[in-house]
Amino acid sequence: MSGSPELSKPQSITLDERLSAAAGFCRNGKIAVDVGCDHAQLACFLAKNISKSVIASDVRDGPLCSARKTVEKQGVSNVRVVKSDGLCEIDFADDVIICGMGGELIAQIIGGCRFLNGDTRFILQPMTKADYLRRFLCGQGFEIVEEKGAEDGGHVYTVMLVKFTGKRFRIDEIFALVGKNTDPRYLKMTAHKLLKNAAGMEKSADLTDKAVKLRELAEKILTKAEEI
Repeated sequence: MSGSPELSKPQSITLDERLSAAAGFCRNGKIAVDVGCDHAQLACFLAKNISKSVIASDVRDGPLCSARKTVEKQGVSNVRVVKSDGLCEIDFADDVIICGMGGELIAQIIGGCRFLNGDTRFILQPMTKADYLRRFLCGQGFEIVEEKGAEDGGHVYTVMLVKFTGKRFRIDEIFALVGKNTDPRYLKMTAHKLLKNAAGMEKSADLTDKAVKLRELAEKILTKAEEI
């Protein structure tokens, strides 16, 4: 006797440490946009567990196709897949998530936001140039509220929670390098990068002074890590 085939249940979504940290900064019941959504794993996780609705956006057709497949497979009705260059096609969101891009590109995307207000929150995870991003944010009237460290592929990244206040200010070198991140893994990794760069500069007589400065910054950051 043949029976009706059972409908396959959507698999639960497990986020890595980096995306999990980003999801942890999102607010319950808000509209979120995941810029550069890739396979929309984060977007679907948010739609199921945290956000009222989610826009999964990307500028490339390949990731958008993958995103649509994930949305269909997960059976979520509150995720909308949108082709957009950054935030160009996004009219509004409460929580703006931008993960997995370089700090300069993230800054460029935020600079083009058309719905910026005091309640907008930005969850940012730069793969590179985090120091550039921090300088941009503080110089353009954004406040870095909190940062968390997150490991992925043997590298420790920072995940930032940011809001717009309109108050612009300059930051010192230490804040540019590590911001409000107190994860010892992130602090030590940043310090070791500085020491590596300093060692390379010491091979050139013209860069000796810069090498000394980098070593001083590295020592301050290592001291900070040891005090936590």
